[in-house]
Amino acid sequence: MATKTSDLLAAAAPHAVAVVRGISDDQLDLPTPCSDYAVRDLLNHLYDVVVNFQALAGRRQPEWAAKPDHLAEGWRDRFETETAKLVEAWSDPAALDGVSPGMGLPQETVGTMVLLDLTVHAWDLAAATGQPYRPVPEALPPLYALTEQMGPTARERGVFAEPVGTSSSDAPEIDRLLALTGRDPGWSAGS
Repeated sequence: MATKTSDLLAAAAPHAVAVVRGISDDQLDLPTPCSDYAVRDLLNHLYDVVVNFQALAGRRQPEWAAKPDHLAEGWRDRFETETAKLVEAWSDPAALDGVSPGMGLPQETVGTMVLLDLTVHAWDLAAATGQPYRPVPEALPPLYALTEQMGPTARERGVFAEPVGTSSSDAPEIDRLLALTGRDPGWSAGS
């Protein structure tokens, strides 16, 4: 089966996997648009997100406290495998029912949150390593709506920085999304 969430994740996953596969070992210490994270740190965080949101889809308690280094031999292949498992976990219609016991939010919101992380962190990693990145266009409207809705709480909890202004209201949707999360859409490693 499939759900709207799993369809969007299935569309976004190859873009994120391509960025992860494009990161060379000598880029792991580069800075990212997430000022607290180097590429290595952000990769480990994204890996944790992908694995823990599989658990959340099944209403199991995630393991946020454990912070293993996932970047051992074969990490790119494992990331692709875990991302496929994420899509599969959210393809069960029951994954979208009710409230998440681990997050206290509607399961549909939790599913959109992992899509947001996959999309925005793929952009972060692409920007940090000089790779092209094009998000899945159909994912942007629900991500923008979620970011507007959850933004104040996310900023209070230090998940998002203060919004960054965009130069015009007709800015690309990805730029507006990034700006809402506190990212400069024009960020580059040299800036």
